[in-house]
Amino acid sequence: MNDAMTADSSPRRIVVIKFAPLDRDPRVLRQIETLQGLGTITTVGYGPKPHGADDHIEIPAGQSSWRSGKLALVLLYGLRLHRRLYFGAPRVRYVLGRIAVGSMDVVVANDALAVPLALELRPRRGVHADLHEYSPRQGEAKSWKLLVAPLMRWACRRTAAVSSATTVAPGIAEEYRRSYGIDCAVVPNAARYRGDLAPTPAATPLRLVHIGVAGRARRLEVMIDAVIAAERVTPGRFVFDLYLAAGDQSYIDELCDRVVQSGCQAVQVRPPVPYAQMVDTLAEYDVGMFVCPGTTFNLEHALPNKFFEYVQARLGVIIGPSVEMAQYVRRYGIGVIADGFDAAATHAALDTLDRDRVTQFKAASHACAEELSSERTAVPWREDVAALLGTDARKGK
Repeated sequence: MNDAMTADSSPRRIVVIKFAPLDRDPRVLRQIETLQGLGTITTVGYGPKPHGADDHIEIPAGQSSWRSGKLALVLLYGLRLHRRLYFGAPRVRYVLGRIAVGSMDVVVANDALAVPLALELRPRRGVHADLHEYSPRQGEAKSWKLLVAPLMRWACRRTAAVSSATTVAPGIAEEYRRSYGIDCAVVPNAARYRGDLAPTPAATPLRLVHIGVAGRARRLEVMIDAVIAAERVTPGRFVFDLYLAAGDQSYIDELCDRVVQSGCQAVQVRPPVPYAQMVDTLAEYDVGMFVCPGTTFNLEHALPNKFFEYVQARLGVIIGPSVEMAQYVRRYGIGVIADGFDAAATHAALDTLDRDRVTQFKAASHACAEELSSERTAVPWREDVAALLGTDARKGK
């Protein structure tokens, strides 16, 4: 009998839930791809059906996260009536109205806030929670800590009932274990293996690049200021392009003004590129940069998509002393770790680069690209779900 079949010969049913647009969420898309062949995959989230799903339940955009009445919402938050707040939310009620309780074999819940819903659906064989980042400390503002953090902690306590769990980085896994007793395997935000790409010799000037969301907590001006300072000392040594998605458009505008006011022609802020074109765009550069201070707990333990995309594009990297990324840089010899998160330390790191050294870093990225690909790093997802289904993770791929 096919391993993806139940005793009555019907396919195993896997439901993947995230309260977000799934068709442009790289982690969820990789998750769907990794689970292919283990059963039929139904996705639940906002936006259209993502690639690889067999069926999709689209939560209407008008179905808000929580209640529309502001006073009722504040009262529920303030009185810590979290179960009432959660299961009274329009989006949760919508999903419960469209999936029969007990009708699926496994639910994969993305982020802690999907876990209570997944458990309420009572899948026959269990729930796998992919917790992504550390939910109780996603926000650092006082109002968030006062009102939202207790809800996140409530959801995390529910997570103790899941069958298996994963998260994005070792430090975050350790915090979930310490605070909630949840044992998480680590599945980093790695990119697909690009076996069609090979490293190219570093250019003159050295081509630096950064991609990502423009958030003030990331202090992107540090990298900009470091390149401007380096160019003042040795003009023509670098070019630096930033492809920024509008997390905060006003911040992007400020960064553009900063570049203009400096008079430095080597730095350009560019529009974001589609995710499908990301690695090909990066492959035109020599060094990927991400010097990001640990201004939040999750940034302190950052191990972002871009880091692995830099590797697949066969780039060297420059990072700050970020604990998770630094382990990879040291282990694989793919770049330079600045001594600090300020412009002076980043400038000093840039000063260590020349064409030969960067060419060596690019070759090192090429050597570890397959090992650091999603095909290798996402194995825990497949193994955990296959174990719940009682099937062989190696079959049906």
